[in-house]
Amino acid sequence: MKTGKELILATREYAKDDSAQSWAAVASTALLLLVLALVVALLPYWFLKLPAAFLLGMVMVRMFVIYHDHQHHAILPKSKVAKLLMRLWGIFALTPSCIWQHSHNHHHNHNSKLRSSHIGSYPVMTKERYKNSSKGERTKYLFMRHPITILFGYFTVFITGMCIVPMLENIKANKDSLIALFLHGLLYATVIINIGVIAAFFVIFIPFFVASAMGSYLFYAQHNFPQVIFKDKDGWSYEGAALDSSSYCQMGALMNYITGNIGYHHIHHLNAKIPFYRLPEAYDKLPELQTARVTSLRPKEILRCLSLKVWDTDSQKLLSLKEAFPS
Repeated sequence: MKTGKELILATREYAKDDSAQSWAAVASTALLLLVLALVVALLPYWFLKLPAAFLLGMVMVRMFVIYHDHQHHAILPKSKVAKLLMRLWGIFALTPSCIWQHSHNHHHNHNSKLRSSHIGSYPVMTKERYKNSSKGERTKYLFMRHPITILFGYFTVFITGMCIVPMLENIKANKDSLIALFLHGLLYATVIINIGVIAAFFVIFIPFFVASAMGSYLFYAQHNFPQVIFKDKDGWSYEGAALDSSSYCQMGALMNYITGNIGYHHIHHLNAKIPFYRLPEAYDKLPELQTARVTSLRPKEILRCLSLKVWDTDSQKLLSLKEAFPS
């Protein structure tokens, strides 16, 4: 069984972009988004619009994963056209490249490190630190990890975290955040003026809300699940952070398509250069990747992941507050 550098090197065989397959994924997903947007706009009744709008939001998740792969240079790394299109998608999806690359690259390089896990990810406090924190610090911490905060990721993670905060911190370096907010508002105004408020609700708000909630939860659960391992500097390794601190979320064929195979997250963290469409192949061919820490999208599993709050260094487990402080 391969471990360490040997295992990482073994994944390089799958870290090869097939330009035709990548462009096909971009084009087919973009076409599907356009068709679904038209369907939502043209359907006559709200009870028909709602499921179509929900599906549109789910397909937006797929396009986001494609964008995410391009940011890692896993697909179409040398294409200037792809670079332009993906920058535009990042602005449209309220995740400008300048912000995403900085925060997400830090997340990959420091995944599961207790002292820096909050950058580009959800913060994790140890049981001891939480116990010694002020009421204000605890409130802020629990708010950032709260299920409602994740559900409303459209406002909390994307509009605020990816656009407003970076813009206020450094408008010159993060001008794409301002552009994203302006164009997002303009999109609403255009649809409302030309089609109406109801159309804007179903064509823009519902899809963005669904996509943001799904993306926020997946990003949370991929690193906050019952079997996760967190470390400080001692004992931390890139391979360990990938295999012990990133989950394999088991999904069916439809959800794997919609999420761009992001469920194979442990493999993605082991080698972010593997295109999303080759992750299942790497999983099937390398037995070392088949012993991953598993999660799922079953309601019980989702509720369990969302209940986890603090890291207990003694038991080496992520616990709920009730488990951490039973009295």
